[in-house]
Amino acid sequence: MQTLLRATVAVAATWTLTLAQAQTTPTKPTVVIVATGGTIAGAGATSANSATYQAAKVPVEKLIAGIPELNDIATVRGEQVFQIASESFTNEKLLQLGKHVSALVKDPGVNGVVVTHGTDTLEETSFFLNLVVRTDKPIVMVGSMRPGTSMSADGMLNLYNAVVLAGSPSARGKGVLVAMNDDILSGRDASKRVNIKTSAFSSPWGALGMVVEGKAYWFRAPLKRHTMNSEFDIDSLTSLPEVHIVYGSGNMSTELYDAAVKAGAKAIIHAGTGNGSVANYGVDPLKRIRAGGVHIVRSSRVGDGFVIRNSEQPDDKYDWVVAHDLNPQKAKILTALALTRTNNTGELQRMFWEY
Repeated sequence: MQTLLRATVAVAATWTLTLAQAQTTPTKPTVVIVATGGTIAGAGATSANSATYQAAKVPVEKLIAGIPELNDIATVRGEQVFQIASESFTNEKLLQLGKHVSALVKDPGVNGVVVTHGTDTLEETSFFLNLVVRTDKPIVMVGSMRPGTSMSADGMLNLYNAVVLAGSPSARGKGVLVAMNDDILSGRDASKRVNIKTSAFSSPWGALGMVVEGKAYWFRAPLKRHTMNSEFDIDSLTSLPEVHIVYGSGNMSTELYDAAVKAGAKAIIHAGTGNGSVANYGVDPLKRIRAGGVHIVRSSRVGDGFVIRNSEQPDDKYDWVVAHDLNPQKAKILTALALTRTNNTGELQRMFWEY
């Protein structure tokens, strides 16, 4: 009888210890890596080829398998949505990717999403997702400047850091993030500034933080409207209107504006010099185009441009919009989304102030 009692007590103690361990062992977050191609999935002929290579060659399963340390920080699975170089992204692909990510973050078993992407248009996709996916779960965009076959390839660490962020509770509610070169950037602000350095991405307003050895360190948070607080919703979008960018320069041809209208543009982003300046010989063509119903948005070709309304041009008088601090390619994204909701110039300008 005493032997049976001792055995029962021993079993009970074992179960109590197991339960206590289960309660104190942290559960790893579940992170889904959505792959779209790009340099991070690229391959060069030799390890010396860091700038000449073929993008979008390596499948997501192989990317994940190449970083076994991911298993230490998250339960990871991959989904191959596209396998393309990012300059080939279209509006249709933006919508498809956005709907895919939106469906994933609705899954209560998914803690965060990483999107691998080519760097050429990563900033546009980041801003688009930041505006249309209604979630406070982390969505982290990541790419690389060198293919995985090259010496000092940056893709492995970038992807590792992205998974760290996507699984981190501290990243919730901060909008779409970009993980590149140890920096944490806002998807709204991040921009590719050079094409052959691993430090290619930056923001005019600085990084939000850094990831160092698997831990996120934060210094600031984004204040513009995004994700959960956005009036745009990917689940209600079926198409995007055409918006074209016309690049300003000395002695430019104003026929480019008319070509954009002829091609079906509902708005033209004028990537002007300095403060979104318009040449004196370009004012009348843009006034005529606006009178015909096509919106004019003054942006700046300057990397860290900030366009001031009614400075350089009387925007109120001409019924034009200014892009605030958004570069031309980001202004194009916001304008396209804005036109799915309104055709009123005042409302378009409000959106540029708020987003």
